Amino acid sequence: MLNIVLFGPPGSGKGTQAKFLEEKYQTPQISTGDLFRYNLKNETELGALAKSYMDKGQLVPDEVTTNMLVDHLDNNPNPQGFIFDGYPRTTAQAEALDKILTEKYQSEVSVTLALVVDDEILVQRLLERGKTSGRADDVDETIIRDRITEYYAKTAIVAEHYKAQGKWVEIDGVGTIEDITEKLNAAIKEVL
Repeated sequence: MLNIVLFGPPGSGKGTQAKFLEEKYQTPQISTGDLFRYNLKNETELGALAKSYMDKGQLVPDEVTTNMLVDHLDNNPNPQGFIFDGYPRTTAQAEALDKILTEKYQSEVSVTLALVVDDEILVQRLLERGKTSGRADDVDETIIRDRITEYYAKTAIVAEHYKAQGKWVEIDGVGTIEDITEKLNAAIKEVL
C-alpha cells in the first residue's frame, strides 16, 4: 500500500500535485477540506457536530475530523493506498492516522512530502488565484499571511513526528508544475 501525506502551506501547489499523484499511482486523494464540505453540505451527524463548533468560532476537535476520515475510508475502501491532503494537521491526528492505517490495512504512512515555497511567492500565488477562485481568503493579503503563519505554527510539530520516523521529505515547490511533479515522483520511488 502506498500512503502519501502531502504537506505544504496554502498556495504551495498541494491540490494541483495531488491530482497528478492520484492519477499516476491510482490512489485517491483525501482532502480534509473536501470531507468537511461533504459532511456540512449533506448535513451528516459529523457535519452537524463540526458546525456546532464552527458556529461558536471554535476549532473542530481532532476527534471529529478523524471520525470524518474514518467514515470516508469505511465507505471508500482502496487497498492500493491514499494521498492525504490536509490531514494530519496535529500530532494527535498523525498518531490517529498511524493507528488507523495499522488497524484497518496493516499498513503505514509510506512518505510525507512537504512542498517548500518562500512566503512571498505563496502570497503572490494566492493573490493571483484569488482573481479567479472566488475565494474571499485568496484576495486579502493580511488574511493570506495569517493563514501561512497559522500553517507553520500548527504543522511544525507534525513535521517532527514524521522526521522521527524517517518519513519526511522536503521538496522545492518552486518551478514548473512538471518539474515539481518529477521531484515528487523521485521521492516516492525511493519508498516503493
